[in-house]
Amino acid sequence: MQLVAGVDSSTQSCKVVIADSETGKVVRTGSVGHPEGTEVEPKYWLLALEKAIEQAGGIKDVAAISIAGQQHGMVLLDEAGEILRPALLWNDVRSAPQAERLTQLLADSHGGDGTKAWAELTGSVPVASFTVTKLRWVLEHEPEIMNRAAAVCLPHDWLTWKLSGSKDINDLTTDRSDASGTGYFSSELGAYLPEIIELAAGKKLVVPRVVGIFEQVGVNSTGVLIGPGMGDNAAAAFGLGAQIGQGVLSLGTSGVVSVVAGSTTKDPSGLVAGFADATGNYLPLACTLNGAKALDSTAKLFGLSHKQFAELVLSAPPGSSGLTVLPYFEGERTPNLPQASGSMYGVTGENLTPANISRAVVEGLLCGLADALEAITTQGVRVESLTMVGGAGRNEAVQAIAPAIFGMDVSLPEPDEYVALGAARQAASVLASGEVFWDPSPGKVLTGSTDKTTRARYQDVKNSYLSSIT
Repeated sequence: MQLVAGVDSSTQSCKVVIADSETGKVVRTGSVGHPEGTEVEPKYWLLALEKAIEQAGGIKDVAAISIAGQQHGMVLLDEAGEILRPALLWNDVRSAPQAERLTQLLADSHGGDGTKAWAELTGSVPVASFTVTKLRWVLEHEPEIMNRAAAVCLPHDWLTWKLSGSKDINDLTTDRSDASGTGYFSSELGAYLPEIIELAAGKKLVVPRVVGIFEQVGVNSTGVLIGPGMGDNAAAAFGLGAQIGQGVLSLGTSGVVSVVAGSTTKDPSGLVAGFADATGNYLPLACTLNGAKALDSTAKLFGLSHKQFAELVLSAPPGSSGLTVLPYFEGERTPNLPQASGSMYGVTGENLTPANISRAVVEGLLCGLADALEAITTQGVRVESLTMVGGAGRNEAVQAIAPAIFGMDVSLPEPDEYVALGAARQAASVLASGEVFWDPSPGKVLTGSTDKTTRARYQDVKNSYLSSIT
């Protein structure tokens, strides 16, 4: 039996799974937390990776390894490969003004509508999450840092490079899925857009080479083959064995809806990002900044465990007795409101109860994600099925309410680290020099009656909110 390792270097932690390369059966695991915040020294990712590997029993008996990582983060390096400043993560929204400025700059240089130009060139309209906006922020706020910058890469790119032992920035590599989330890569063409990099950074920068789908990119010091790695959303889809038409709802730190598609999307509204997946297909995606944290914050407010919180939610009637919550606790990305905060509507003396408030938060979170899925389908992407993963997806209240809000059955695979499993499956495919197929977890199917009333009221409240701030 040959073993492979998959890594999920997420916002919150580093998880490592060691699996049988033929069956995908997990034999060992390790997990180490990351520092909190939206700005992190990359050295802590490496320390966490080393400790998680050690916790998983090491990788000396492993044949291949791949690293999946949080998308969009910006790691700036000088010519010697030294880190110039803490990495800005996807959930750092300070570059929201730069996103608007870049849209206007592209409109000025191309004429006409800037958002349409961005969508045509890159498949996405820049928001504060994207790496391209963070480059522009550094140019405007830390010009001395940008003056010294020689290369820019993403979290998984940097970890893969460090694992290889190289110190040459020209050896940096990435994959099409993660490159497609930078804002300066065309998923359709499969190539970087140097003019966009210069527009953001004010100079040319070395960017990681985009490698083949199952290409070996290096060997570590003990002879372990290193795979390309990928973005976390692409890794989750790959770990689930998702096929064209399958939607994936991921409820982690953020809420993400993606659908495997045969062609890219170009949404000028900016709601849908036209990303690539890790197999040669595409992964149009819409993301909310608010996921598990919204549930955690509400449970903490009432001093409840996750189980007690779920019981409280389900004790309230569908629609929360008319109470509606826009759960923009961390700002929001869909819709693009980085400076927003949460709001509660329809409050009366009778419905203001812990149960209604808690249910309204869950319903608001899921309604926002249902809107995200609808934004993808309006781009001509068909959705034949929906699978839910992520820590918050294990909450019994979320499971009970999701089918009603989405208006369709929701598959719930057995709890697992699907991002890390996706990376492990990629490592197995690198080892086999071709795609390896593992039987997906059967799990269960969640069903329920469609709740059009709650969804419609949420839509009315959201539209009223958007009108009030424009």
